[in-house]
Amino acid sequence: MLDKAVQQALRPLMTHAARGLVRLGIGADAITFTGFALGMAAAAAIGFQHFLPGLALLLLSRLMDGLDGAVARATRPTDRGGFLDITLDFLFYAAIPLAFAIADPAANALPAAVLLAAFIGTGSSFLAFAIVAEKRRLQSVAFPDKSFYFLGGLTEATETIAAFAAMCLWPGHFALIAYGFAALCAITIALRIVWGWQRFR
Repeated sequence: MLDKAVQQALRPLMTHAARGLVRLGIGADAITFTGFALGMAAAAAIGFQHFLPGLALLLLSRLMDGLDGAVARATRPTDRGGFLDITLDFLFYAAIPLAFAIADPAANALPAAVLLAAFIGTGSSFLAFAIVAEKRRLQSVAFPDKSFYFLGGLTEATETIAAFAAMCLWPGHFALIAYGFAALCAITIALRIVWGWQRFR
């Protein structure tokens, strides 16, 4: 829901940083892998109950996730880069709830499982819509720079990172945050199913 506004606000800064990285010879794929490594480090820190370092690593990871696209646009976007970006993003999003379950299985395992199930719903509806949209050669008006049709919703990347940040800041309330965010994901899933049903007649 907030991704487009956040991306527009950060675009000048990201574009400026991307030009510097390009001058240094740093490619988009390298940044993608660096962001993923930072995300896995964040999950490891959270799993060991180092929540604030985990949050710092998590935010750095998402910074890299924004920079790789900016670098790609400043050079030459590739299908391989788009594939890597979305694949590693989904692995990152799954790793954080799992890390909280590892940190405190008794309190967090069930809410983490519910949240992961919700993520499967949002991820599968997102990708299924993109596949059919590509088949029909539809173009995303909201996110024209993406490698494929980027379908929005109530719970996009910005909202997910905000939820993860809240979990790190208040780990004792992980269950409440996870259940609440899973409910918002359920609304997103329902909306996407309706959109797909109406659009793909």
